[in-house]
Amino acid sequence: MRRFLVRRFGQAIVQLLLVGSIVFFLARLIPGDPARAALGDAATEEQVALTRAAMHLDEPFLGQFLGFWARLFQGDLGTSMISGRAVMQDLPSRIGNSLELVLLALAVSLVVGIVLGRIAATRADKPADHALVAGSIFGISLPVFVVGTLLLLVFAVLFPILPPRRFTSPWEDPVAHLQILILPVVTLAAASCAVITRMTRAAMLETLNADYVRTARAKGLAEKRVIRRHALRTAMLPVVSMTTVELTTLIGSTVLVETIFGWPGMSSLLMNAVGQRDYPVIQAVVLAAATIVILVNLVGDLAVRVLDPRAEDN
Repeated sequence: MRRFLVRRFGQAIVQLLLVGSIVFFLARLIPGDPARAALGDAATEEQVALTRAAMHLDEPFLGQFLGFWARLFQGDLGTSMISGRAVMQDLPSRIGNSLELVLLALAVSLVVGIVLGRIAATRADKPADHALVAGSIFGISLPVFVVGTLLLLVFAVLFPILPPRRFTSPWEDPVAHLQILILPVVTLAAASCAVITRMTRAAMLETLNADYVRTARAKGLAEKRVIRRHALRTAMLPVVSMTTVELTTLIGSTVLVETIFGWPGMSSLLMNAVGQRDYPVIQAVVLAAATIVILVNLVGDLAVRVLDPRAEDN
C-alpha cells in the first residue's frame, strides 16, 4: 500500500505540472489583449502599455512561464486582470458552490441508482425490470442541457413551484437556498442515476448466480438477507469504481448546469474568465478542477483496494 501511495502521489504531481503548463500555453492562445479587455476600447495605447507591464505581459514568454510557476509554488494563484482581486478571494467560495452541487447530485445518484438497480436485478425479465432498463437508457441518452431546460420549463414556468431567483447562501436563508438547489441537483443527477442503476443491476445479476449465493440459499437463509449481506455487498465493488468516473463526469457537467441555472460556481467563473482573457483566473480554476479530479481518482482506487484485497498493485 505504501508503494502504491508513493507512486500515485508522484503521478499526481506530474499530472498537475502537465496540466498547469498546458493551460498556461492554451490561455495565451485566446484571441485578444487582456489589458485592452480590462481597460475597455476607450483606453489609450499608453494606458494599455502600462497595464500590460503591470500584468507582466510585456515580459518574454519564458519569463512569464517561470514566473507563473514561481508564484504558484509560493501559494500565490495571482490577481485577476479584470477585477484586480486576488484569485484566492473568490476561488474557494466558487469551488464550494460547485462541490455542493456535485456531491449532492452524486449522493442522490447513488441512493436512487442502487435502490433501482437492486429492484431491477431481483425482478429480472419482469415488467419492473424492463421499465427500469428502458428508463435508464432514456436517462443516459438525454443531454444535461435538455434535462435542465425541461425542468425549468415545467417547474419554473408552467407550474412555478420552484421559480428562478437570485443565489442565496445557506447561511443567509437555508430554505431559499434549498429551493434554488433542487433543480440543478436533479439535472446533474439524472444521467448518473441511470448509469449507476444499470451498473448495479448488471453486478447484482452476476452475483445472484454465483456459487456462494446459491450456497447461502441452500443453508436456508432468508432471501432478503442473502441479497443484502451477500449479493449486494459484492456487487458494490464495480459500483464504487464507477462512482469515481461519474464524479469526474459530474464535475464536467457543471459547466452547462451552472450556466442554465445561473449558479455561481467554478465553471461559471471559468467561462467568464475565458471571455475576458483573464489568464490568472483561467489557470487557477483549471488547476483546482484538475486537483479535485486527481484526488477523486486516488480515493476511488484506495476504496477499491480496501473493499477487494485481491486488487493487484499495478
